Amino acid sequence: MLPNVLSQLQQIGTGAAFIVFPLVFVFAFASHPRLLRPRLLRPEDIMLRARGRKLLQLGHALVLLNTALLVVAALHFMRILSAGRGAWAGFVGAIPAVLGAIILAADKGALCLTMSALDTVPDDEFSAMTPGLRAMFAKKGWMWLLWGIVLLPAGFAIQAVGLLQAQALPCWESILFLIGVLFVGTPDGLEIINLGASLLMAAAMIPYGIRLIAATF
Repeated sequence: MLPNVLSQLQQIGTGAAFIVFPLVFVFAFASHPRLLRPRLLRPEDIMLRARGRKLLQLGHALVLLNTALLVVAALHFMRILSAGRGAWAGFVGAIPAVLGAIILAADKGALCLTMSALDTVPDDEFSAMTPGLRAMFAKKGWMWLLWGIVLLPAGFAIQAVGLLQAQALPCWESILFLIGVLFVGTPDGLEIINLGASLLMAAAMIPYGIRLIAATF
């Protein structure tokens, strides 16, 4: 009896992860300023854009927590693809997806939550910190490791191909998810594209999460 209850709770939690994680991305990207004026940003532009933006920083904090749900999603796809034509994609995609999720957490912790702390600093002191902050946002030194964030969409894209190959999800869901993960990593300043990609992921993954939960009753 207990193992069955634990299995049901695990499936409900997994279903909830598929509902919540794309919605967090939708909120986070929608909270960016000047969303309808896309342009590529320099490191200092990214830094100054975050100054005093409490809603944006809330979105970044939620994305940091959201990385745990991304790991759940990657491991779930690996499990359902473990047998059959898409098995290779489940395993091969899970490795970069999980590593990318960890790097995404590091990115939000190092660059985004830092800015929320600096909101408590007066403007003149903040200006004196600008050279050091510019080096951080330009990913100097070991910060270059944060470029590994591209592993996250790459890993999920591989898994999406496996889902298509194995027909593990309805075809339209796999296609929308694939398109979404390919564009969700668009560079800073073009968040309108990231937002569109997040909406595609939400359209694909929320129905899947609901089905996982409904199957437990």
